[in-house]
Amino acid sequence: MDFTTKLGTLDSTIFIVYVIGLLCLAWWLSRNEKQEGTNTEDYFLASKALPWWAIGASLIAANISAEQIIGMSGSGYAIGLAIASYEWMAAITLVLVGKYMLPIFLENKIFTMPQYLEQRFDSKVKITMSIFWLAVYTFVNLTAVLWLGGMAIETVAGVDWMFGMIFLAVFSVAYSLYGGLKAVAFTDILQVVLLVFGGLLLSYLALDAVADGQGVLTGFGILTEQMPGHFDMILSPDNENYMSLPGISVLIGGMWVMNFSYWGFNQYIIQRALAAKNLKEAQKGIAFAAYLKLLMPLIVVLPGIAAVILYPTLTSPDQAYPSMMALMPAGLKGLVFAALVAAIVSSLASMTNSISTIFTMDLYTRFKPNETQRHYVGIGRIASLVSLCIALAVAQPLLGKFDQAFQYIQEFTGFFTPGIVVIFVMGMFWKRATSMGALSAALGSAVFSLILKLAWPELPFMDRVGLVFLLCLVLCFVVSMMGKPNSTDNSVSLDQVSFVTTKPFNIAAAGVIVILTALYTTWW
Repeated sequence: MDFTTKLGTLDSTIFIVYVIGLLCLAWWLSRNEKQEGTNTEDYFLASKALPWWAIGASLIAANISAEQIIGMSGSGYAIGLAIASYEWMAAITLVLVGKYMLPIFLENKIFTMPQYLEQRFDSKVKITMSIFWLAVYTFVNLTAVLWLGGMAIETVAGVDWMFGMIFLAVFSVAYSLYGGLKAVAFTDILQVVLLVFGGLLLSYLALDAVADGQGVLTGFGILTEQMPGHFDMILSPDNENYMSLPGISVLIGGMWVMNFSYWGFNQYIIQRALAAKNLKEAQKGIAFAAYLKLLMPLIVVLPGIAAVILYPTLTSPDQAYPSMMALMPAGLKGLVFAALVAAIVSSLASMTNSISTIFTMDLYTRFKPNETQRHYVGIGRIASLVSLCIALAVAQPLLGKFDQAFQYIQEFTGFFTPGIVVIFVMGMFWKRATSMGALSAALGSAVFSLILKLAWPELPFMDRVGLVFLLCLVLCFVVSMMGKPNSTDNSVSLDQVSFVTTKPFNIAAAGVIVILTALYTTWW
């Protein structure tokens, strides 16, 4: 059966209107400030003036992309609701990041994660991690989003995947290159509204189709009755998908390591919070993002589960989302396609902006320390363009051989994630941690991961991440104790940081915990 979904005239018109509207909004935002583009704080941190609603929306827009929408729908088709743990556990992670990590970063007044590592350790750690993150963002994240986005456009619109990738690259550059983070963050509000509305609409139509027009509640009841295994949140060891989601480990194991690395120490995510007006505004934005994360499985996982009944003969789980789009009437299909592209270009813009920030502020300024602000912004724009060109060139050779690009991302980043979390956690909360201890954790993460992958192949990926984290923690402790303490004169002491949060943030955090408890209790 052919599940390719071609766009009709009305759908194409709606999509074109969206593209033009987004570009006009971005260019208006970019020209609205007289000094836009002349100051590094304006360009890379949106003048440190982002309100909470822009921070929260932009965090989600940067996070949700083709690998999330198509990949998680596919996992919903193959595994079920258990894959929602990635989204729901991220909500509580965001709350913890807002309470315990953001205060430290904002008190240190940093632009980038490597900048914090230099303040806490030394320039060797900063340069090492800067180069690492530039490589990962360019050859893994940016490449994967472009590749999956191109494949999605080919599936839905019938346009060749290469032309699709070029369109996405040009589109993201057109609205983000001039205005920097400000243009990205404020247009993300429109992107998230479209993404949430389009996703909920698709879920509504999917459940109604399952119920043969009898309504969404009836459709959901049919799903839970006919596929109870797809609503198990904690998989048992005899489940064929246990290697992907190893039971209780999604609550107490390696998923915490992956989530803290992504939401707490990932430049293209945390950069939005660094651009907040103040700490309270950043924490409100983080709380807003946490509630949006609770909503995401309804948008990206549920359609995949519904596709098991509606399209039981799919040759690949990743066909679930595009096949569900075929249910939509003319006009609505164009709207949902616009939402999909919105998610992709937002992630691309976020990644290229972070690449330009790290390259310019952490590496280039080291060799050219006395240039003008305008010069640094220009270098940042060039870095964005170069990274996109590299990603376009290497996407097919790197990802063409993988059945699922999400596997490529996990396998590569999973080798280094435990070490990254150890470096930051030890650096932030243990005064005795040294630069050699940090570097040993970074190296040990790759070595331990490779050894375990080869010697213990039956160990689930998530459990391997958790075990390597513990090994790196011990290694960092031992190496740090063997050396002399670092001088951290440029780093803010924990004694100067307040972890006291406002009553609204505490209420929001409690709400997240209550909702998660109810969800896991219901579908354990």
